[in-house]
Amino acid sequence: MSETLAHFAEYLSYPFVKNALIVGTLIALCSALLGVTLVLRRFSFIGDGLSHTAFGALAVAAVLHLSNEMLLVLPVTVLCAVLLLGAGKNKKTSGDASVAMLSVGAMAFGYLLLNLFPSSGNVAGDVCSSLFGSTSILTLTRTEVALCVVLSVLVLAAFVLLYRRLFAVTFDAGFAEASGVSVGFYNLLIAVISAVIIVLAMNLVGSLLVSALLIFPALSAMRVFRSFFGVTVCAGILSVVCTLSGILASILFDTPVGATVVAADVFAYFLFSLIGKGKGA
Repeated sequence: MSETLAHFAEYLSYPFVKNALIVGTLIALCSALLGVTLVLRRFSFIGDGLSHTAFGALAVAAVLHLSNEMLLVLPVTVLCAVLLLGAGKNKKTSGDASVAMLSVGAMAFGYLLLNLFPSSGNVAGDVCSSLFGSTSILTLTRTEVALCVVLSVLVLAAFVLLYRRLFAVTFDAGFAEASGVSVGFYNLLIAVISAVIIVLAMNLVGSLLVSALLIFPALSAMRVFRSFFGVTVCAGILSVVCTLSGILASILFDTPVGATVVAADVFAYFLFSLIGKGKGA
């Protein structure tokens, strides 16, 4: 036991582990706060679609040998989020159909580009790392860490400052609009924030597992709490705990970071479901 604790303390002294814990905490908190809004507005599918789009942009960045892939991936994903929002208002093409077309198309073209113009000799390994997170969170540069921190702080600040308006838009968009709230603007803001968080979360859990980071903490909290504030606070705390536990467990037991974090979220969901049933919720 003492030997395990000694190894644990040694791991925590490494800079790359500290960076992973800082970035992971911020990403988890942002994802949970946004996830509550997405689940309540039945926008969960947007996270999945944008994460697949981000994979396509990531493939283009890899082919172009960009030193900082986020400089391309972030604006492309934000642009796609805005386009999806506009497509959702198009009567000829439903929102879910637009998401399906964009996500599947982006993933197909991304994988095709990586095979036609491989950036390394291990295409399968590169694809697996992008899809499932692999060790990306443990190999962040100082620039990437700084960018993640800045973007996360901006997202958190926007959520705190606009909490009441987001609450109104989430629960009754019609009433909010009648009250003078610009529903279109806040829908656009939610789409842009979703894109930013998804790009950040890809470093943690990969493009295929991003939706889990957004959805599971919110669903878990809803099994026990009923108020918007209670669900939001619980989801944020739970997401951070699961993410930190997943990162540390993956380091100690040499398991994939993304899959371990999501496994912790799934376990928490079943635990909260049992608690909710015990309370009669």
